[in-house]
Amino acid sequence: MKFTIARESLLKPLQIVSGVVEKRQTLPILSNVLVEVSGGTLTLTGTDLEVEMRVSTALLEGAEEGETTLPARKFVDICRMLPDEAVVEVRVDGDKAVVRSGKSRFTLSTLPSTEFPSVDALGGGLELAVPRGDLKKLIDQTQFCMANQDVRYYLNGLLLEIENNRLRSVATDGHRLALCELESELMVGDKYQVIVPRKGVGELARLLDDSEQSCKLRVNNNHIEVELEGVTFTSKLIDGRFPDYERVVPRGGDKVLVADRESLRQALVRTSILSNEKYRGIRLQIGANLLRAVVNNPEQEEAEEELEVGYQADPIEIGFNVSYLVDALNAVRGDAVEIILTDPNSSCLIKSVGDDTSRYVVMPMRL
Repeated sequence: MKFTIARESLLKPLQIVSGVVEKRQTLPILSNVLVEVSGGTLTLTGTDLEVEMRVSTALLEGAEEGETTLPARKFVDICRMLPDEAVVEVRVDGDKAVVRSGKSRFTLSTLPSTEFPSVDALGGGLELAVPRGDLKKLIDQTQFCMANQDVRYYLNGLLLEIENNRLRSVATDGHRLALCELESELMVGDKYQVIVPRKGVGELARLLDDSEQSCKLRVNNNHIEVELEGVTFTSKLIDGRFPDYERVVPRGGDKVLVADRESLRQALVRTSILSNEKYRGIRLQIGANLLRAVVNNPEQEEAEEELEVGYQADPIEIGFNVSYLVDALNAVRGDAVEIILTDPNSSCLIKSVGDDTSRYVVMPMRL
């Protein structure tokens, strides 16, 4: 096998596929990237057995077909350190690959491509075209609420729900919840619900942009696949039943606070400096057009902020994890934010004023 390619044509695909390759692997082959040359095209594949990334790019003339696997990190680092205008030549002979560029020469060990695992081909299920910007928004607006290594494994991912005329994403860690829904022109018959694992969500978010261009989305009972120019992302799905999120979203709250999103966010960030490092508790005292935020910590230190807000209901005092509030405010689009409360023991609902597409639920804390 032999191929020649411009450095800039090789580096970006390599970085995309190496993103899914774990640094420490139980199987040596999983530290490698699969390299295939066929019909003047180079195809690179990386996987960790849960997520697979596959990228194709055109080669310069004179390629000899074949396939092998190369150590992902070393190959990426070599290409990254070469000059911008460099041309890279790779030649495989036996169990060694020689990478040349200008006066540089590197010899890498290879492993047989026959050992490289492949994700099962998608069969059956649903196939549709979705604007990339829509899919990216669904992920960006909700992924921060996913659990991390929770024993309730179905929370360690993002619920993607597809039904007629609507796309929805939901994430929760049991203490807070994020929900984003977008109108679409999809007609899919039955409602589809799939849970994409945390790592797959992160890799997919990096691939997408805000454009109106469509990407192909395929889902079945076991996998999700997203295809855009020259790149195919495949991930196993989490097999589990996601909680009934509709029951968690508060309804009928009679205490509505309206504030400038950025002013409120900055006030909470400042007070959080002195919050308890473990519990991150903040007490909100809300009265007529005034919000008072207070935090204490075990060292008997205290921070307090006052902020003018729009609020006409009965006074209320309620505690929250300040990090959860700040995360929600970071995700809200728009200049004005609405926080809907019921009582000190009930969750609050946070959303942008006049926009219900994204909603955030935060459970209260006892302080």
